[in-house]
Amino acid sequence: MKTTLKIRGSAGRKVIDGSIRVNGSKNDAVQAVASSFLFQDGLTLENLPAIDDIDKMLELAKLLGAKVEQTDHNVTITAPKKLLQNGELDKKIAKHIRASILFTGPLLARYGEVTFPHPGGCVIGARPIDFFLDGFNRMGATATESGDGYMIKAPPGGLKGAKIFFKNQTVTGTETFMMTATQARGETMLKNCAIEPEVENLGQFLIKAGAKIEGLGTPTLTITGGATLQSADRYFILPDRIEAGSLAILGVLLARSLTITDCRPDHLEALLGVFEEMGVELTTTDSSIMIRESEKPLRGVKVKTHEYPGLATDLQAPLAVLLTQAEGESEIVETIFESRFGYAEALAKMGAKVELLNQSRLKIVGPSALRGETLVSPDLRAGLAYLLAGLTATGETTILNVHFIDRGYEQVDKRLAALGLDILREEG
Repeated sequence: MKTTLKIRGSAGRKVIDGSIRVNGSKNDAVQAVASSFLFQDGLTLENLPAIDDIDKMLELAKLLGAKVEQTDHNVTITAPKKLLQNGELDKKIAKHIRASILFTGPLLARYGEVTFPHPGGCVIGARPIDFFLDGFNRMGATATESGDGYMIKAPPGGLKGAKIFFKNQTVTGTETFMMTATQARGETMLKNCAIEPEVENLGQFLIKAGAKIEGLGTPTLTITGGATLQSADRYFILPDRIEAGSLAILGVLLARSLTITDCRPDHLEALLGVFEEMGVELTTTDSSIMIRESEKPLRGVKVKTHEYPGLATDLQAPLAVLLTQAEGESEIVETIFESRFGYAEALAKMGAKVELLNQSRLKIVGPSALRGETLVSPDLRAGLAYLLAGLTATGETTILNVHFIDRGYEQVDKRLAALGLDILREEG
């Protein structure tokens, strides 16, 4: 069955007055699901987003033998005493979700083995897994390539602490080895770690559960392993800062006034700084962002993506749509992934003046009147950018490959329709 989104655009008019709530973070939730295999008792997660990536992570947990009890946006996961399938992640599911690799550390650390296929996800550039294999090797594990996947086994005495330096900051790598190290013998030192809020949230919860972790919020983590983890508390999933940022961009594009609630503006300081430079009118509280229609035209800007606390690479495609409506020349420099401007051709097809200067630089000249087109979403964040572009355009836009958008945004069509936007999901 093919799903499409049919969007009747506003032709650039400001049509939104209202508020919208931010859901739980996809990036926080996937690691929390994987971490459940570290706990001797059940782990309860709250504020879980109802998105495809989480459905797949929970299905992987069930197939490994975990008991999963879900109610609304909460779930309790109880890891098995013994893994099913000999610790092998389901290939069909794991190949479609990059976050599946987060299971490898907890499974290896607690059960002594794991088999997994080369992980999948969006096609936005190389995401090598060599550093995972090297890191596990440093901790005493042996890795064997098996067909299109890998089998990893811990030594008889269990994993041992190690010093691991990440060549490039990696959120998934930092999370994986932080979880793994809690069960290893001795001390593990991780250097050049990612410092995203999701990493810190996971670390703080593990500490509450009995783990010994020092250096949270810094690029160097020191973990003393061997602790038995007990989930005395519930794991509250952070508000999704990428969804919050995307909704804020929607507000700048189309709102007379839009309040984004249940969010963390302090996690979006880089984006809000770009807004200020553009001339966006906004106010914030500890948990909300209010966007108001600007009296003056928005100004073009030059921006560069960067690891947190810099401008998130996951926001650059939605931001590009906004920059098509700003006066003058803008430029986006992408520093994280080398193939993330695939959406530029679609924006040009809609009437935007965009020029790919090289693999990492995109020039945008605005403002441009966008027109509706039929677009095929290439990945999660570009798909959301197409949705924003269609809502801004004149005429009708049809978006295909909606499953990419559903991976990270819960019922986005219904939530935006509730704001008065003309958007319809069609199954056929």
